[in-house]
Amino acid sequence: MSTGGPSLTQQRKLVTEIPGPKSIEMMKRRKQAVSSGVGGTMPVFTQAAGGSVLLDIDGNTFIDLGSGIAVTSVGNSAQTVVKNVQAQAELFTHTCFMVTPYESYVAVCEKLNELTPGNHEKRSALFNSGAEAVENAIKIARAYTKRQAVVAFEHGYHGRTNLTMALTAKSMPYKHSFGPFAPEIYRVPMSYPFHDSRSGDAVAKDAISRMEKEIGATQIAAIIVEPIQGEGGFIVPAPGFLTAIFEFAKANGIVFIADEIQTGFCRTGAWFASEHENLVPDLITTAKGLAGGLPLAGVTGRAEIMDSVHVGGLGGTYGGNPIACAAALGSISEMQSHNLIARAHEIEGIFRSRLTKLQQEFPAIGDIRGKGAMMAIELVNPDGTPNAELVGKVTKYCHQNGVIVLTAGTYGNVIRFLPPLAISTELLNEGLDVVTAAFAAAN
Repeated sequence: MSTGGPSLTQQRKLVTEIPGPKSIEMMKRRKQAVSSGVGGTMPVFTQAAGGSVLLDIDGNTFIDLGSGIAVTSVGNSAQTVVKNVQAQAELFTHTCFMVTPYESYVAVCEKLNELTPGNHEKRSALFNSGAEAVENAIKIARAYTKRQAVVAFEHGYHGRTNLTMALTAKSMPYKHSFGPFAPEIYRVPMSYPFHDSRSGDAVAKDAISRMEKEIGATQIAAIIVEPIQGEGGFIVPAPGFLTAIFEFAKANGIVFIADEIQTGFCRTGAWFASEHENLVPDLITTAKGLAGGLPLAGVTGRAEIMDSVHVGGLGGTYGGNPIACAAALGSISEMQSHNLIARAHEIEGIFRSRLTKLQQEFPAIGDIRGKGAMMAIELVNPDGTPNAELVGKVTKYCHQNGVIVLTAGTYGNVIRFLPPLAISTELLNEGLDVVTAAFAAAN
């Protein structure tokens, strides 16, 4: 697999302290020019990126265990993605599909219809971001059912727009001071095995009871759920939970929406995480890993549901931009030709082996969870309470020693790992060596 456009050597190399002097100066410019409301994880600025490494403006090379939050799954600047983008940019950069359409939009929709679970007739529509896809999935579900209520789950994350903030569970930083939010959004319990120690069926029974008693099944247009929760802390629900919720939706004419924005496109060791419980959602939202780094999102679902919207009801000026569509076709080609589903399973095996050994040495690692190349550890104090302070120490050490890792979790005590599926075993193990050293340094 290619190492990206810049052909960067796939190794970690530090030539300055982190951040280096150029990044420090650039940070001063950022503070003068960019809203302070835009957060930041790393104190460095990117000069180039390729494969599974990132080069900053000071010449430091980092191992990327974040993939731009699950976006560059095929590796940064993957060869097929770059070639497709270059070729398309030379032809035309924009027409608006709603004005003069083009083949690549249709081709991406065909791929989404083919790859998403189920053999039923499907339709797709393309947008710019995950939040936009979620908004449109809700619009479609309401148009189809002629109902208004939408059910989301504890610890869920669905975006930063007004409607998606209403669906998102966590207040800070996503919702604080931004209300009022869109109405007719309801939240029910989510299976969280590390915290509730209950069967999936038991938690689903409580959630269904809440829906029946507090909302009314006949009033619910859609139930939206991440098969594995992302920002909430990579929570994998107990077996049976998603199936029970799906069956309830099916029995009551409710549109079941799987938010696969972070979990889709081989990330969990399947094309889509819904497949792990043999679910066939009515609608699936996608983004992130779809287009190899370019902004593209989709809603894919049953033809009768997708076609229930009046002509002109779906769209947007940039939705399905031709360059982003070209990138998506390149990204999907990379996934298929390099069998990245199998690679995700191999990556999971490496993570589980290394993290299990780390947990034996550091009991602050209360839980190891995830699937494929979407893995996380939850850190706790001796009394079991969240240990966000240790998360801060470990991630800071990693960043200062050339490894990009991300955090997550309702309680801020989860470290999540999202390496490119293109990462080599050697580079992944080196990154985990730094994570191991970070725990030793923090204790």
